[in-house]
Amino acid sequence: MAENKRELYKSMGFLSSVGISLVASILIGLAMGLYLDKWLDTRPLFTLIMLLIGVISGFRNVFILTTRELKRQELEGDSSGDSQDGT
Repeated sequence: MAENKRELYKSMGFLSSVGISLVASILIGLAMGLYLDKWLDTRPLFTLIMLLIGVISGFRNVFILTTRELKRQELEGDSSGDSQDGT
């Protein structure tokens, strides 16, 4: 039962980090674009460009985090499978 709770907490932590990473990247790109547009008086050029870069960066981060998590689960599965092997 404790092992199930631990896995649940790991999964919840992973999902929250994915969501935070995606939203943070988009907001940072948007803020940079708004600042550049205000500074250079080029509305909405840099806002759109930096928003697009933020979205791309956010999905790249999601891909990296997901790949890392899958590798971690694969390694945990291999190590727990070896220790439970009765031979």
